[in-house]
Amino acid sequence: MNVNLSIKEVPDALALRLRARAERHHRSLQGELMAIIEQAVADEPAAVGRAFEPAAATQATRQQGWKTVEQLMAERRASGWQPHPSLKGLPLAVDIIRADRDSR
Repeated sequence: MNVNLSIKEVPDALALRLRARAERHHRSLQGELMAIIEQAVADEPAAVGRAFEPAAATQATRQQGWKTVEQLMAERRASGWQPHPSLKGLPLAVDIIRADRDSR
């Protein structure tokens, strides 16, 4: 069961700062507010608020987050993933961008 929350009479300056923060994190305003709330309750002792929380919701909250490209690639390699053989020998995107930048 999901619960809808609302905050009334948010000052314009605060709303603008929240929107800017959401944009910096590449999230919607709703997503940014959810991330702030999740971070705030993550600091609470485990017993507080857990009595009424389904285990699935707790697990989903723990799995959200950001990973670096290096972390994602390490996970892919650990699972045995290999790039398709037809890609062997092709330049990397970063090399193409650098060559373009350096040609100017």
